[in-house]
Amino acid sequence: MWIVALALRRPYTFVVMALVLLILTPIVILRTPVDIFPDINIPVISIIWNYNGLPAQEMGQRIASVNERVLTTTVSDIEHIESTSLAGVAVVKVFFQPTANIQTAIAQTVELVKRRHGIGASKLANAVLRRIDRERDSLDIAVPADLTDALALEYSHPRWIVARWLARWGEADTRALLAANNGEAPLVARPYHVVREQLEAMLESAGVETSDAPLVSDSIVLAGGVTSLTELGAFKQGLFHLQDPASTLVTRYACVASGSTVADLCAAPGGKALELARVAGTVFAGDLSRGRMQRVRENVARVDAPNIIPFVADATAPALRDMDAVLVDVPCTGTGTFRRHPDARWRLKASDLAVLPAMQRAILRGAATAVRPGGLLIFSTCSLELEENDEQVQRFLAEHPDWTLEPPPVGVVPATVLDNGFLRVLPQHHATDGAFAARFRRPRLGAAA
Repeated sequence: MWIVALALRRPYTFVVMALVLLILTPIVILRTPVDIFPDINIPVISIIWNYNGLPAQEMGQRIASVNERVLTTTVSDIEHIESTSLAGVAVVKVFFQPTANIQTAIAQTVELVKRRHGIGASKLANAVLRRIDRERDSLDIAVPADLTDALALEYSHPRWIVARWLARWGEADTRALLAANNGEAPLVARPYHVVREQLEAMLESAGVETSDAPLVSDSIVLAGGVTSLTELGAFKQGLFHLQDPASTLVTRYACVASGSTVADLCAAPGGKALELARVAGTVFAGDLSRGRMQRVRENVARVDAPNIIPFVADATAPALRDMDAVLVDVPCTGTGTFRRHPDARWRLKASDLAVLPAMQRAILRGAATAVRPGGLLIFSTCSLELEENDEQVQRFLAEHPDWTLEPPPVGVVPATVLDNGFLRVLPQHHATDGAFAARFRRPRLGAAA
């Protein structure tokens, strides 16, 4: 146990770390609001979790790239913030940004604590932060000998997840996946009502830097210069929506027929319904959550997609029938999207891999009743786990032996993301989010005869 070893070998260091954990962890985790800074989309604690295995210099660079305000905040900027929340920002500066003016950072934090909680609290904050500064070089942790423990520590992932991936993919692929999960997820725009070149010109004229997206040639990465996405003229005019290439590939893999009637039964927030609506005649976009369906309605209205019909419904018992195609992008563990949701890895439990597949099976069974004879059922997740992907396909086919797996036509999606007819997009191989999809064809009436 590294904690015991640290306590025996470096008692002073252990005491300081214990103080930090006892005093600052509740402050940072429980009292730091997500919207401390209005233009930061993840809390400070997520930055620490996501990058705690990196060298200090790289850590500082990544934090700075997320938002410079975290590292350059002054007293005048943040007097409205709960003062104890600033302890987390101060610790980030002390540990991970060696070029920052550490003494100023500490002094600012101490001053704010003094204003809010008095001289006694400020003295405690000053003592703890200055000791952390003095002894930060000695606050190291020995790398565990066990590979699973070492990777879990280095890349800040739960051990049980790392163990699963090592058993499935081996060390090299697992390292690549863990590193990809700790990268910054890009903003990727999908042109709507305009072609890529037109949207790219509009964005660049507004000062937005653009680059090519992987796997989907007409998507555009917003690489820099985006100060306020919702204020961009192209966004206000509904000329694009945001979608990772992995999600776009799911709808391309679905390959619905032109003019067909399609249902997206787990539609929120609506990106896949928008993509299906490019080809389909009508898209019924449903979701169980009324609040999440409001986002679908807002996106449909902004982009102006009149052939999308939003509705609230339970995908396990849909009222729709005789759809040409039905897509169910089912709730899942989301292990393919950890780079977009860095805190999700810590909320996930091993037991979720028993609970969620049961829900997915119920949705898949319900969705099958909405497909017309001869129609398509497309099952998809943003999970990397076999229990939520391949095993669900096997179970569905066992329960519906007259249905068949049907890959999309050749060339619809890149061959590199096809795996025995399935869509399988992997962050460590494709530089995108993760995704899985399978296409089922319902038999036509009288086909068995």
